[in-house]
Amino acid sequence: MRALLILNEKSRRGARDGGLVLRTLEECGVECVRDSQDRNIEAIIAAGGDGTVVRTLPLAMERNVPLGIVPLGTFNDLARTLELPMDVAEACLTIASARTRTIDLGRVNAVYYVNEASIGLSARIARRQTPDVKRRFGALGLIAATLQSIRHASTIAVEVQYDGRIERFRTLQLTVANSGRFGGIIERADASIDDGWLDLYSVEVRNWPQAIAVGRKIIARDPRSGEGLRTRRSKAFKVVTRHPHRIAADGEPAGTTPALFEVVPRALRVLVP
Repeated sequence: MRALLILNEKSRRGARDGGLVLRTLEECGVECVRDSQDRNIEAIIAAGGDGTVVRTLPLAMERNVPLGIVPLGTFNDLARTLELPMDVAEACLTIASARTRTIDLGRVNAVYYVNEASIGLSARIARRQTPDVKRRFGALGLIAATLQSIRHASTIAVEVQYDGRIERFRTLQLTVANSGRFGGIIERADASIDDGWLDLYSVEVRNWPQAIAVGRKIIARDPRSGEGLRTRRSKAFKVVTRHPHRIAADGEPAGTTPALFEVVPRALRVLVP
């Protein structure tokens, strides 16, 4: 197999393990090239976290080649969703096996994503999680960014249109997910990355009892609407706000509201065990 290797060398693990990834892939029979203009490739390999994966999506779709993943990030949500090995050597062997699975993608403002796109709290957290913060502090940087964002959090008035319906409400965090696993903590058993649906989650917490109730639902993997949490399922959601609010798609900037979130069924082939 001849593959384009995209390595996040700015991350802590990318800087530390980049050479190991390249050597191991070559030992597994994968010829790696680093020039993105090379047209003679059979796959693209993203060695990094979910952000690295997202940045490779347009090129993988343009070239119509499968995507391989060597998980080097903090959460590695897509890798865990696909049950990919976290060990570098085993991940490289998985890529060399050339077995594929076709998955859906989400799309918002012409930006593709695999796990989730959000406005509100997580978008603020994503803006504070600069590459330098991730490299220097890792998970501790995420905790600090989360605490800072919660401290300055306020609700957003939104209008959501889907399936001929309109709902208006105020939300602290609105997420449109393509996968049943995201954010490092969310897992939903009745959703998958190839089911052809998007799931909307709105956190509408006004007090500590509601915050505790939402926390319990997350721990119990209970996706149903309830106190402090609104959930909806559709193939597309149009989200309108009075003022533009920034969107983060798998932690990467994806424009502002108003925006149409839509599923792109069976859009990408990925290399899996």
